Amino acid sequence: MVVTALMVSMITSWDSSGRPRQFIKAALCGRRAALCPMQPQAPRGACGLPAGPRAARGCVPLRTHAAILPPASRSVDFPYVDRRYAYVMRPLRYSINVTLDGCSDHRVMLADEDLHRHAVENLVQADALLFGRVTYEMMEAAWRPPARTGVRPEWMEPFARTIDAAKKYVVSSTLDQVDWNATLVRGDLGKAVQQLKRESGKGLFVAGVKLPLALAELGLIDEYEFVVQPRLAGHGPTLFAGLSKRIDLKLVSRLEFGSGAVALRYEPRR
Repeated sequence: MVVTALMVSMITSWDSSGRPRQFIKAALCGRRAALCPMQPQAPRGACGLPAGPRAARGCVPLRTHAAILPPASRSVDFPYVDRRYAYVMRPLRYSINVTLDGCSDHRVMLADEDLHRHAVENLVQADALLFGRVTYEMMEAAWRPPARTGVRPEWMEPFARTIDAAKKYVVSSTLDQVDWNATLVRGDLGKAVQQLKRESGKGLFVAGVKLPLALAELGLIDEYEFVVQPRLAGHGPTLFAGLSKRIDLKLVSRLEFGSGAVALRYEPRR
């Protein structure tokens, strides 16, 4: 009886024009290794060959894979392969509204149909939402059914339905239970979030102020979106107050709204 095991590792090389190319080296113990460029097409395996030739050459298809794109366009396709690991991880995305003078208090923000539609688009990209206690309780009070008739305009309903149905994880050491389609997260924050990111799916979405600060410190946020509102608040709170180290970001997209708000999406420079 022959026992085989899959060995996977990441290899970087450069083509004739000097551009980096990433490969996954997949091999079965006791067989010849196959050096396989990663392909974005879901039906293909690690080597990009159809099933027949792939099997004949001893190349083992990965469960999920995606292209490692050049830095300027790497943000386009998720899930992606984290360069620190040889397996696919769900991205953790963060989005928040902020005034021109840096205030993140939700009570001073503009609310209109375009911004709510954009928020829905963010939520549907995620398999689950990650909240701290304060944000969870605020969202539950505002959006958990039943809502009183006439309390909010009709154009808010898609957002209300989407957030109500979403799976939620709540990071809290003080809550005893949560029941709005939610699960409590306790213990080591870094380990817990890393485990959630390793699960298959489209991604995770985090909101709030204090929890994103802790996640940024741990280097776990893969995408930052700041929806900058055309308003001066004259007070705080501000984002990432107390961050212990600088985090350099690169702009990957910009979206303007009719209200004058601008959604700026960034990724960390790794």
